Amino acid sequence: MDDIDRKIISFLSADARRSLADIGGNVNLSPSSVNERIRRLTAQGTIRRFTVELDPAAMGLETLVYVWIALHEDADESAFRRYAAAQAAILECHHVTGRWSYLVKIRVGSPPEIEGFLADLKAQKFLGRSETVIALSSPVAGALVQKDNS
Repeated sequence: MDDIDRKIISFLSADARRSLADIGGNVNLSPSSVNERIRRLTAQGTIRRFTVELDPAAMGLETLVYVWIALHEDADESAFRRYAAAQAAILECHHVTGRWSYLVKIRVGSPPEIEGFLADLKAQKFLGRSETVIALSSPVAGALVQKDNS
């Protein structure tokens, strides 16, 4: 990956619908050359997908929550992973080091829904203990973006 690829990624990270001609004009390449580079970056797995960023408030999901989870001693870890992958509220699930088993990032409509989320984890016999953190605001948030520091 060279500097031109990094610039193309930066433009796509900011706006995945940006035209090939516009990107090409900024990196001094033809649209077909930009398209070929994007295809190569996708084939290599550098670009994994193109997606839409939704406004959580418009979707009724104003509350961002991080939950530290220690699995119950009898929990089936592979079952927990399948459960986490299937839950619409779970945006991210990370297996972590330290005294916790997982860090889960969820979006819910309001704080009372957090209790329902935790109750379901308990009912599934996954939850040994947890610690919940509600995000008040997110001054920097989003997907991995290649920033142009020039």
